Amino acid sequence: MRAGRGYSQVPQGAYSVVAEVRAKPGKEAELRAATLPLVALVRSDPKNLLYFLQEDREARGHFIFYEIFASQADFEAHNAMPYVTAWFARLPKLAEGGVKVMRMEILNGPGK
Repeated sequence: MRAGRGYSQVPQGAYSVVAEVRAKPGKEAELRAATLPLVALVRSDPKNLLYFLQEDREARGHFIFYEIFASQADFEAHNAMPYVTAWFARLPKLAEGGVKVMRMEILNGPGK
């Protein structure tokens, strides 16, 4: 595998999101089970450029999402998808305090 070959596909100014959700005590496995199907669904969306779901190795049930879309409009369309709205609807039972979302801008550096 050639190092860094996917970076050229991410445009300057792309809409990046880092989101965090923590399971309620005792709900770690249930939140994981509800969240894992999102990986294939989001990655199959042609508007999604990159999507990673990560879980803290030392604090199970603590999830970090890393997502990149070409634009904010693409991200908002993603959030309106039925599988995303259904996932959000389950969070009050499974997660502490909902989802913390940081909306970021991709900075590719000089000459990019």
